[in-house]
Amino acid sequence: MKNKVFTSIAAIIMTALISISCAGCAADNNSAQSATKSETVAASKTVKKKDALSYWKDDAPLKKKLTKYIKTITNEVSKDYIPVEDRIAVFDMDGTLCCETDPGYFDHKLLYHRVMEDPDYKDKASDEEKAVAKDIKTYFETGEYPEGMDLRHGKAVSTAFKGMTLDEFDAYIKDYRDEPMESYEGMTNGEAFYKPMIQVVNYLIANDFRVYIVSGTDRIITRGLAAGTIDIPLSQMIGSDESLVSSNQGKEDALDYTFEKDDEVITGGKFITKNLKTNKVTVIAQEIGQQPVLCFGNSSGDSAMANYTINNNKYKSGAYMLCCDDTKRENGNKEKAEKMRDTCKENGYTAVSMKNDWTTIYGKGVTKIK
Repeated sequence: MKNKVFTSIAAIIMTALISISCAGCAADNNSAQSATKSETVAASKTVKKKDALSYWKDDAPLKKKLTKYIKTITNEVSKDYIPVEDRIAVFDMDGTLCCETDPGYFDHKLLYHRVMEDPDYKDKASDEEKAVAKDIKTYFETGEYPEGMDLRHGKAVSTAFKGMTLDEFDAYIKDYRDEPMESYEGMTNGEAFYKPMIQVVNYLIANDFRVYIVSGTDRIITRGLAAGTIDIPLSQMIGSDESLVSSNQGKEDALDYTFEKDDEVITGGKFITKNLKTNKVTVIAQEIGQQPVLCFGNSSGDSAMANYTINNNKYKSGAYMLCCDDTKRENGNKEKAEKMRDTCKENGYTAVSMKNDWTTIYGKGVTKIK
């Protein structure tokens, strides 16, 4: 009987020791698995960080400068640290984020289509709208942008799309956005965004930047074109403005009219402002309320915004300008590219070579045909 008791006690003790040992092994295994998981996550982050600008060649000035900049301004012990709430980047759209030469700006192509090709509108188009459309056609054919076209085009857009609800206008833009590009095979208007620049946007967002589009294109058209491609809220897509009114407002002034439950917001037919040059600076001050620390553009219309960003800034800042020097993969213009390089040298911007800095522009399956 005693032997059985001793045997039982020994078995219990042995079982307890084994359980303790196994628990220790499990803990060790869990620790090892956690460590491995942490290492994997860390490695993943390292890979993601390393590949964040994978469409950029390693010696590209933007890639070298921007990665160094981000490392510095996100380091809390750095003298150049920028708090998250002050990390603001502004981007022009046409020619900076997407193609502007197929054969012209997206909003110019859209207006031409509306006035000259749309069977539901072309017979209703005004003489001035048709005159603007004809000048746009000449611009497409010659590459020479007509003097005064910015204002004439803005007014024509406002009148040609007058009376549409915002949903109707957005749907019209998106329908045209899905049309094939004229100069390329394998790509629609809405797909003509520069993949290397989309990477820059995503890279900044991943590092807690608020990114804004500040475009000369109509605000509603900007949103219709960029939505779904640029991962930022519509409220951060700023462009030229036309009037908006209530659907039942008639000729009554907005100060005298109260929006009713059956009202809708519609386009009012009046052009307000073209968002270029210094207008880009003032709209940033009005709508963002803070000085950006990074600016990305491609033309003289963006220089004011770039100067506003890099001068008298309390934070380390930078401006980057695209040079349209790729004539094989893009509808480049070497003369304009050289002019922009000179502008960069004079003003302290960093020049971006589409030809030499990017491994791709639109990705696989896209071929330039003109």
